[in-house]
Amino acid sequence: MAADNSQYFPVCLKVAGRQCVVIGGGRVGERKVQGLLAHGALVRVISPELSEPLAALLRTGAIDWLDRLYQEGDLAGAFLVIAATDDPLAQERIHAEAEARNILLNVADVPKWCNFILPATARRGDLSISVSTAGKSPALASALRQALEVQFGPEYGVLVEILGTLRDTVLAEGRPHAENKVIFARLADPEMAAWIKDGLWQKLAGHIQEVLGPDVSLGCLESARQAYQQSSGAAR
Repeated sequence: MAADNSQYFPVCLKVAGRQCVVIGGGRVGERKVQGLLAHGALVRVISPELSEPLAALLRTGAIDWLDRLYQEGDLAGAFLVIAATDDPLAQERIHAEAEARNILLNVADVPKWCNFILPATARRGDLSISVSTAGKSPALASALRQALEVQFGPEYGVLVEILGTLRDTVLAEGRPHAENKVIFARLADPEMAAWIKDGLWQKLAGHIQEVLGPDVSLGCLESARQAYQQSSGAAR
């Protein structure tokens, strides 16, 4: 089958500190706002009404609110826009303004107006595993996300933290890139997550020392062990 050049290009965006606009104050808009806030975005909601959770966020100063329907010009200065309204005319107008201003736009459940879509994402700390059907079956994407959450438990989030700390240690030693690449590949043993899950911290420490040498600091393992106990307890 020939490649479809209209397919979405997978990318992760840093929205922390950036102005994002959510149009619609209902349940869908609520979920989008909460997701943006969780990643540090500055969020403005445009809607004549707010759900109670959004009203609570407004009272704490977590969001800004324009108490009216969308008007042309409302997207000025926005980095990213999510339209959570079921008004087809408003959707089309929002799309036209976003295109004119070269702004990232997602119109909930209307792929034809989107220049980006939000995948279903399983998160374990800094590990994100996303599934997309290009908007063709959000239900399937959601089902696959749930399966991934079962397959990849909290041990993977802890493992990412350990590997991140060790990566900084390796890079600080100033080796050539090619050598570092080999070290990182050896370090990321696929069994490491299972060792964390099974409490085999000595085995984990031995593997790290085998790759990085006996003098490598293993201070990150104790904090990782505590973090795993907390995360796995919360997951139960």
